[in-house]
Amino acid sequence: MSTSRRSFMTKAALAAGMAPFVGLSKTFGQGLTDAMERTPKSSAPSDLKITDVKCAYSGGGLFVKISTNQDIVGWGEAVDAIGGTYYLVQRLGRGLIGSNPLNLTPNVFFERNRKGNPFSGTQSGMFVAVLSAFDAALWDLCGKALGLPVYQLLGGKFRDKVRVYCDTQLYSVRNPPPEEYAKVAREAVDRGYTAVKFDLDEAGDPNKFDRTNWTASLAEVERMYNSIAAVRKEIGPHIDICCDMHGRYDAPTGRKVAKVMEPLNLMWLEEPVPAENVEIYKTITQETSTPICTGENLYLTYGFARLLADGAVDLIMPDLQKCGGLGEGQRIASLANAYYTPFSPHMVGSFLACMATAHVCAAVPNFHILEWQGPFDVQPRWKEIVKYEGSDKPFIDKGFLTVSNKPGIGVDINEEGLKKYATPNIPFFA
Repeated sequence: MSTSRRSFMTKAALAAGMAPFVGLSKTFGQGLTDAMERTPKSSAPSDLKITDVKCAYSGGGLFVKISTNQDIVGWGEAVDAIGGTYYLVQRLGRGLIGSNPLNLTPNVFFERNRKGNPFSGTQSGMFVAVLSAFDAALWDLCGKALGLPVYQLLGGKFRDKVRVYCDTQLYSVRNPPPEEYAKVAREAVDRGYTAVKFDLDEAGDPNKFDRTNWTASLAEVERMYNSIAAVRKEIGPHIDICCDMHGRYDAPTGRKVAKVMEPLNLMWLEEPVPAENVEIYKTITQETSTPICTGENLYLTYGFARLLADGAVDLIMPDLQKCGGLGEGQRIASLANAYYTPFSPHMVGSFLACMATAHVCAAVPNFHILEWQGPFDVQPRWKEIVKYEGSDKPFIDKGFLTVSNKPGIGVDINEEGLKKYATPNIPFFA
């Protein structure tokens, strides 16, 4: 049987041509199973083997590169819980060498490692974050091998583009006055965004009585309200506003702020208290008309089960770069859909991570909105570190991200660009 590059590309093209037959109603990677069954097993994809796994670190991100004997490369990314994980990547990578990713699929790899390492931290934290990067890289690899975008491997798409909100990142170090909030909001809306987010937690607020327990004073609550009231006045009643408290406050403060914000008609109040206590979330949610959102620091589908079953939140926001990856993200969304709860992913990774998440957002019915970092629009590094079709245009158009139709995720890492921003003293794809 021919295993030439030309033979492989021919078979991949045939697989891509059959993409419309992937049913929209299928979930949990059924599209990947169908694509594999349609691909002749005598074709080059059946001979695909993983030959190497390497990683690099930049800022708060881990980038995993999975190479194969056919020069197809899969890319994945993890965030936050990735410090000191270089040797964990090497360990998991060794278990992939020699495997065909169309047999050891993302779902199989994820479940084997999660259940096969119960005493290694597979319930949350670094282990799951690293699994998330591997998961995305394997979806990318399988999509490229079969000539299909990831959303088709996930079962098809409900939408061609996903709405994003602009996290303005107007951080607390300067204690910005209300008029600064209004100015930044106006700038985002003028760039086409239909939703904006602001942080309410201010470590440097001069009205704070105690920097440890984060019980907000009346003056702090007043500052929060005045800042967002200025935003609402500036951008009008039809632009959505999200507010983030980063889980720093106690229950009385969370309850008070949620009530105070009711006249401003927020899209949500994010993490008014730490995410661990379901009972307190349920209390706050039931006491206010302000929608309550949490989830960026929860892991796996199980981390969301009680929140959803108890009606403790109005929306969920898992981070697919650390909660378990794209397959787990789809499972979380499907669970939320059973409780009629919107799925609004947290996203602080690069454009690779954003597009990977967007494939899941396209493939689930209850997608609501996706996070986008405002600095990505103006800082050159975010374009320098990636390669993708349409790189001469802005990432976001009128508040929407178009989901790539290219095989795999549709975004690759530019190693030379990333190297400029690599974390010192850690091997770079070596």
